[in-house]
Amino acid sequence: MKHVLLAGAAALALTAGSVRAEQLTVFGPWLGPDQENVEKVLAAFAAETGHDVRYVGSDSFEQQIVVDAEAGSAPNIAVFPQPGLAADMAKRGFLTPLAEGTAEWIRDNYAAGQSWVDLGTYEGPDGQPHLYGFFYKVDVKSLVWYVPENFEDAGYEIPQTMEELKALTEQIVADGGTPWCIGLGSGGATGWPATDWVEDLMLRTQPPEVYDAWVKNEIPFTDERVIAAIDEFGWFLRDEFVAGGRKAVASTDFRDSPKGLFTSPPQCYMHRQASFIPAFFPEGTVVGEDADFFYFPAYEGKDLGKPVLGAGTLWAITNENQAAHDLIKWLQKPEAHEIWMGLKGFLTPHKGVDPSKFSDPTLRKMNDILLAATTFRFDGSDLMPGAIGAGAFWTGMVDYAGGKPAAEVAAEIQAAWDAIK
Repeated sequence: MKHVLLAGAAALALTAGSVRAEQLTVFGPWLGPDQENVEKVLAAFAAETGHDVRYVGSDSFEQQIVVDAEAGSAPNIAVFPQPGLAADMAKRGFLTPLAEGTAEWIRDNYAAGQSWVDLGTYEGPDGQPHLYGFFYKVDVKSLVWYVPENFEDAGYEIPQTMEELKALTEQIVADGGTPWCIGLGSGGATGWPATDWVEDLMLRTQPPEVYDAWVKNEIPFTDERVIAAIDEFGWFLRDEFVAGGRKAVASTDFRDSPKGLFTSPPQCYMHRQASFIPAFFPEGTVVGEDADFFYFPAYEGKDLGKPVLGAGTLWAITNENQAAHDLIKWLQKPEAHEIWMGLKGFLTPHKGVDPSKFSDPTLRKMNDILLAATTFRFDGSDLMPGAIGAGAFWTGMVDYAGGKPAAEVAAEIQAAWDAIK
């Protein structure tokens, strides 16, 4: 692990709310460029408050934070990539509830604010729910990628609703083309891209509380609403809709699947994937010119708003001092978000930021989708037990793509969940 001292000559510049400067340790999953970026954010906090701030990054964060907490040597702030781990630690008494008024601030200042309160609220050792997590730095998964030139040549418009997306899918086939490239291959993690499809479609066919109950197994995988969402994914898996046909989906690596967008003639016209996928586009591809994206739309006829599926990091207090509370308060300032917006790889639901601060117009456009969300939900498989979200759900989706009925797949996934209770 590596730590960096972030306070300098400005260490005497105390804010009015701080009685004295304190040492503050922040432990998170970021290394490399992301570590450099978060250090710039924390350096600004240190300069403004005078606190002696040290960031520690590790690629074994999930294991190390538990070890440190159990040993009584936890950092003041821990940055969790997965809410499930934070929830486990809150229940064991390793997290400190955030200051009174924080939940109200989030509701008022974050797009889909209640979603972020819900995602950061867990049962404490007293058996009562408390707000423990403050989300900062978010990723969006509800995106469809396409090549603007291909759409222009064919005369296709960007669909604004799921009904329009399905109509476009059928139109492309009628015109002799193939609408979608889909690949589920990912080595030992094969199948995960399909779980994102199902999660996105659950949010578009059911209210968010049903999604929440499903993720917690309060309703089983065998529930008709879950099976319907899996079969909704199946609608897009028809042989004529997918490059190579349905049986090619599981054997196509997710990193290779978008390449069909760029062939001449195109092997496919659309590819649903998260914000990171341009890393696997052909070298030299310019997003916004050679490739672009649109929001994976909601059904006009279901009145479920504009849900967005994604992920993100939450900041929680794991060793309480005043500096830790000061940092959470400081992260509520637009400036705290705009610093990283001016760098790379940052999205925020903060409605008070200046969008012109984004260094990358692509990120600004993604952030517009995030700010337009009426509901945000975390990647469901990341919230499920590992044996399900990173096991039975993955393999079940591979079986489904191979032709196994949704009800049978759902029953096998539920049986795996029942076995770990």
